[in-house]
Amino acid sequence: MTKRAAIILSGGRAERFQNTHQVWQDKALVKLLGKPLLAHVVENVKEVVEDIIVCVNTEERKKQYTEILKKSKIENVRLLIDEPCSPLGGPIAGILTGLIASNADYCFTLPSDMPFFKPEIIDHMFNSAENARVVVPMWPNGRLETLTMVLKKTEALEIAKTLCSLNRPRSDDIIRGALNVFLISTASEIGALDPDFESFVNINSQDDLANLRPRQAQGPINNSIRINLGNLSIPKLQNLQSASFLFNEEKFLEAAEAFSSCATQLEKEACYFWAAISHENEGKSLLGYSKLHRKQEITTEQAGKWKDSLLKASIVYELEAKSFDKHKGIFLAERARSNKSWCESIVNNQKGDLSHISHLQKN
Repeated sequence: MTKRAAIILSGGRAERFQNTHQVWQDKALVKLLGKPLLAHVVENVKEVVEDIIVCVNTEERKKQYTEILKKSKIENVRLLIDEPCSPLGGPIAGILTGLIASNADYCFTLPSDMPFFKPEIIDHMFNSAENARVVVPMWPNGRLETLTMVLKKTEALEIAKTLCSLNRPRSDDIIRGALNVFLISTASEIGALDPDFESFVNINSQDDLANLRPRQAQGPINNSIRINLGNLSIPKLQNLQSASFLFNEEKFLEAAEAFSSCATQLEKEACYFWAAISHENEGKSLLGYSKLHRKQEITTEQAGKWKDSLLKASIVYELEAKSFDKHKGIFLAERARSNKSWCESIVNNQKGDLSHISHLQKN
């Protein structure tokens, strides 16, 4: 029998929820209809999964949540502190933590500020995951609910590890990196189970708490979409992790060579997302080497090498975008082109200042 788990993400700062000049509030502990948001979320997922994991970012939060769940008479929930992931933070740290801890075949991710997500929809998403590595809701305008996903555990774990090693904190990169995804239509499939879209009530602000409005969008896409861009090679992802380790150890030339090798192999297989990342990090490695060993300005030859790698990355990101265009993956194509623009902007920075390379996901 297929095992299911839920990974509840509750490690954010909830900045939009805060009131100026007031004490910081933990959004997950704020009461709605007499219960903390966290309790609502846990009660909804427990009907359709065997294992529930709540991921937080501090020991203090872990203790507070344990007490709240106890008072709410909710049992059999594991609370875990996020694995160290990216210096930029982001939800992927919680996703990685949950995937490492889970023994399930498939995991459903959900933020702790969506208190009305219907168990029927979660169950339907699990049932839709048989031939996909990721299932994610899609609105008619192409927007994706990137924190409410069903993930095939084994492959998703390796994807998340790789992304964290490369300092990419955005959850939509998991979707892009999975290559085989099912974008489940809110207009047709989910709407049939939740006509008022109560599942997508998202508490981001104090106003949201007072006015429980579901998120909705209009657009031309009314059917679910399957996207299969090829096979996912776990050994090649592990090669990328090894290359990123060399980079973090400031072994920049070795890292550049390793990333270049990854790029060549992945391009041959048309794995454009991972190939573009490889080219991008090859460029970062070459630039890092130049800045580490030369105090003066980078020579024309040195500049050309790292710039060539980033320009290759921008070209391959465009190939990725076109692949998504063919399948009407509007949001994913936009993300690929955002990464392309970032690479080009770094190339156009003539100083070659490594401080400008914080991370693609700031786009």
